[in-house]
Amino acid sequence: VFGKDINLVLVLSNLSSDRKSVRVDMSASTILYTRRAVAEILKAATSVELGPKQGKHIRVKIPYSHYGRYLTTDKRIQVTALCEVMRSHGLKLLVEKTIILEDTNIIIKLPRRVVVNRAVSLEISYANPLPEPVSRCVLLVTLMNQQVKINLARLAPRERSKIYFEFTPRRAGPLQLQVDFSCDKFSHVKGFVTIAVAPA
Repeated sequence: VFGKDINLVLVLSNLSSDRKSVRVDMSASTILYTRRAVAEILKAATSVELGPKQGKHIRVKIPYSHYGRYLTTDKRIQVTALCEVMRSHGLKLLVEKTIILEDTNIIIKLPRRVVVNRAVSLEISYANPLPEPVSRCVLLVTLMNQQVKINLARLAPRERSKIYFEFTPRRAGPLQLQVDFSCDKFSHVKGFVTIAVAPA
């Protein structure tokens, strides 16, 4: 989840009946959705001895403090592990994983029934998932082809807050509501719901 430390486990297994010595070079970078690297956030190397038919786990931690300021709006991190079996004429294995960090920041609560030409109040809650305060917080609410910009107070570390948003639907049928939350430390955290508007 965005704002938390990332914990990974690399599992190595020796399927042969011979003892193996493996060198592991690990790296991680923040990337764009096109897979282009933005910034390297982890570089580590270790060696592992594997007995016949033995498996071992290598644990890797990427703290938020290492990746937070380098993350793009795509919220993607590419992790690679190059595993080289020593004394095996250059036998290598490359393991890659792309991590897409989830946002759990926006929660939109609707009343049970929404009726055309009747005022509706929605609850929109938003959060700062980071271990540091954020300021210059803005909510952009898009509904019925109109955008409303709402300036919000700063949020303490891990703080959640909420506002109430009122509108009157002018026609029956489905309505799309989109919320976009930005601040000085991250931007474009989105939430959306489809509102079923009943006839009067």
